[in-house]
Amino acid sequence: MTNSQLLKDCLKGKALAQKQLYEEYAPSMLGICFRYTKSLQDAEDVLQEGFVRAFKFLHQYTGEGELGGWLRRIMVNTALNYLKQSKKYQNDLLFNKAQMHPISYDDPEVKLNAKELAELIRQLPTGYQTIFNLYAIEGFSHVEIGQMLGVSESTSRSQYMRARQLLITWLKIADGNKNVKYAKK
Repeated sequence: MTNSQLLKDCLKGKALAQKQLYEEYAPSMLGICFRYTKSLQDAEDVLQEGFVRAFKFLHQYTGEGELGGWLRRIMVNTALNYLKQSKKYQNDLLFNKAQMHPISYDDPEVKLNAKELAELIRQLPTGYQTIFNLYAIEGFSHVEIGQMLGVSESTSRSQYMRARQLLITWLKIADGNKNVKYAKK
């Protein structure tokens, strides 16, 4: 079945088509959700809510761009809403001076594979992790991030730099001790 026909069937409410769409995109979308949460269970909750929203608003998909990109945006927004609404993440999204680390522009010369780097990013405090993912991975501007999270552009910039610096520090520690896979917070 073509994507076009699959979308038409989904819009008609056909459960088999919706299941097929879900099964095709769920694995990659779960990876996106997992980048923003601290547990697989939370990521699965975000994924489910994201697909509920996707099916609810599927009629708004214009066909411009890839369906996967449209779904990705829904998953990111759903993850951000989840972080804002979840009590266990709310305090981590408050950006105050007490949480701040010095900013540095050092670049480590460390070789990591993608899986190791993703795990290191997941160890960042939630606020840092969220902004780092939005800027470095999703490609949003600091202005857009500020609007999404209800913070200023400068807060987004400084939190990104702090996340980056923390990652650099951990990478240097990990590189200095070849037996340590990841540096601990």
